[in-house]
Amino acid sequence: MTRQQSRPILFAVGKGTSIQLRPLSKQGATELSEAQIQAIVQENPSCLPIAEIDPIFSGPIPVCTELNTSAGPIDNFMITPTGLPILVECKLWRNPEARREVVGQILDYAKELSRWSSSDLQREVSRRLKRSGNPILDIVRTTNPTIDEVQFNDALTVNLRRGRFLLLIVGDGIREGVEAIAEYIQRHASLHFSLGLIELPIYVMPNDDYLVTPRVLARTMVITRTVVILPEGHVLQENSETPDADIDPERDRLQDEQQRFWSEFLSYLKLDDPEQQVPRPARQGFLAFGLPAPAGSSWLTVYRDIQKNEVGIFLSSTRSTAGEHAVQVIVNDWDVVGPELGGTAKLTDRKGRPTIIDSRKVDSLRSPDLRKEAFAWLAERTNVFVSVIRPRIRSAVADYQDQGD
Repeated sequence: MTRQQSRPILFAVGKGTSIQLRPLSKQGATELSEAQIQAIVQENPSCLPIAEIDPIFSGPIPVCTELNTSAGPIDNFMITPTGLPILVECKLWRNPEARREVVGQILDYAKELSRWSSSDLQREVSRRLKRSGNPILDIVRTTNPTIDEVQFNDALTVNLRRGRFLLLIVGDGIREGVEAIAEYIQRHASLHFSLGLIELPIYVMPNDDYLVTPRVLARTMVITRTVVILPEGHVLQENSETPDADIDPERDRLQDEQQRFWSEFLSYLKLDDPEQQVPRPARQGFLAFGLPAPAGSSWLTVYRDIQKNEVGIFLSSTRSTAGEHAVQVIVNDWDVVGPELGGTAKLTDRKGRPTIIDSRKVDSLRSPDLRKEAFAWLAERTNVFVSVIRPRIRSAVADYQDQGD
């Protein structure tokens, strides 16, 4: 079921009258801008339900907006009295492309900040605020004058180095399906961070004050990394199960060729669904396109079978999960799904479980014309599978979760 959020209604107690509040985005001739959301967050950080996402980041203190980094400006930069950074990215959801890219954007900011020391951060904040000294500490001390400078700077440096951040994506009214951007997180576990998606509808009261109704749409579990501290002069060497002398050059050559194959395929791929994440070129015989099921429990496998001279795509899931349930729902509706997939896909049994697959025999891909034809077919099939199956997975998963509540 599509989730809807109705406008709040203001009742005058004892007067029998009511007023349906208007969203700020519909107020006057101009529409709500990202700069307005940014300003509201900066001036009223308590409007962010941070305690519901990760209580350790409670009590945020706004430092500045548009903090410059080499990855781009951070919309809102905040910090806790314990030196924990909070990065906020404000988005309007009118641009579907922005939905898919916003998580990658805020992660790029986090990766850049993880390379900074507290001195680096102080320098950039000083430039942004045009203030000398240690403006971060000065701002924090307006809230808590007893903060110890050395302890605060040390804690800030450690948190920066470990990537211990809270990343918040704040939208004016997040539409159905935007939750899918959180899938991108599963491929980025190099930092120790929490991430939350916050819906922040803003309404205008009769006296022109604002009523903000924040809602946590999604949050991640804390993603951790292992930090290895080595004595000075020592280096960390990755252990290999296979000695260098036993490395198979033919296997390496094949993996390189697979990666080139998928790189070329992705150059052909155009997806109509703006929220579908596209994997990187793999050094193996398949690509996995994640679908909106919890813990990555359903995906589309796009494959190349060299021995069979075959390329294709099929629907996959993890056993005993919401993803498997969603796949079964789609399989049960095959009479409708089959025609939507174009009539060439088949319902088949794969390793004891029903699935949906479409495949095509190809001759030698060394011929440029045959290679182009194979890529065009596989790209078209991938786009159709994503467009037809992705929304069905999302709907079936939502029903499955509702039944569990």
